Parts: sequence; structure tokens; C-alpha cells
Amino acid sequence: MKKDFDKWNERKKLTNAEQPRLYTVREMWWCRLGVNVGSEQDGGEESFLRPALIIRGFGPDACLIVPLTTSLRVHALRVTVGTVDGREARANLSQIKVIDTRRLVEKIGFLDKALFAELRKTARKLF
Repeated sequence: MKKDFDKWNERKKLTNAEQPRLYTVREMWWCRLGVNVGSEQDGGEESFLRPALIIRGFGPDACLIVPLTTSLRVHALRVTVGTVDGREARANLSQIKVIDTRRLVEKIGFLDKALFAELRKTARKLF
């Protein structure tokens, strides 16, 4: 798959000029993750968006997220989180990253507390 880094760079400049977003842990958001290197999770299509779950806050400008995937591949680091846009979604814990809150575009909803606790327990095992 050919990646359009130039198009993403133009969108990234616009994103950088936006204001930080208010967020809460356990929220799922559409995030502008863009085009990344190799097997790193990209945002999709023209908008460079991917759903993600906020798992920790670092103040008003940054948060720790885990990208969500609709891939059916079963893996110990993929935790089911419910549906997003009518499709079963899984948190891809191998792709945890810190993002600036200006990448947050639109809130999708909240993850159930029990599912969030399970996800955090699985994430702790990584370290």
C-alpha cells in the first residue's frame, strides 16, 4: 500500500494550528493519527482518522491512547471494547502511544468501566 506522506503533512500543519481538546479517561475518540511509518497504525482514508481509546491523561495537552481496530485477528494484545460505527472493535495494545490532544477530532463515547479495567490489566502485563 502506497502511503501519501505529503498529503498527511499538509493536514498535520492544519491540525497543529488547532486548540487542544478537553478529554476524559475511558473516552473513545476519532483521532487524526495520520500516515505513519511501516506497520504503525495509520489513520484511514482522506481524513486520516482512526478510533482510539484514551487510557491516561497527561494534562490538557497530551494523553495516552490505544488505537482501535476492526481486524478479526485474535491476539493477546487485542482487547474487545464493543462496537464503533456498527463494527466490532478491539483495542490494539501493541500500538499504545502518546498524542497531543489536538489530534482528537470527535468523541465517540465511553468505554464500560469493567472493560476498561480488563484492558488496563492486560496493558500492565506489557511492562
